[in-house]
Amino acid sequence: MKFPRNTRMFHGPLDAAPFAGVFFLLLIFLVLTSSFVFTSGVRINLPEAGRLPATGKPTVVVAVDRGGLLYFQSQVIQLDHLKIRLRDAATLARGEITLVVQADQAVAHEVILRLGLVAQEAGIKDIILATRPVGAPARVTPSP
Repeated sequence: MKFPRNTRMFHGPLDAAPFAGVFFLLLIFLVLTSSFVFTSGVRINLPEAGRLPATGKPTVVVAVDRGGLLYFQSQVIQLDHLKIRLRDAATLARGEITLVVQADQAVAHEVILRLGLVAQEAGIKDIILATRPVGAPARVTPSP
């Protein structure tokens, strides 16, 4: 027994409305999911200060968390290994490099001073302490 065929092949132009709908749904999905992605890093609450000088030189960033641990390129590092890495960075930049210290406001001054002395021994002349602007919300910022 043969059944009659009532279907015909579509030979006209494609309708753009379904494609646009799917495209916008994907766009909304990507926008909503990407806004909730948190940046990984070391949680540091920077001290507040205003109008501090910046630098035009290349920078190297070292972070110090609340417990006094040192982080270089988002990895925990010991002070003697940090000295070697800073010396390498200073020789690549021919001594024209600035150390940016992202220290939590609860870190003891002794740790920052030791870090500064190690940087000077490595050949870095300029050291800047990172801060957040006056009046900025006290949020915890991740370091690189």
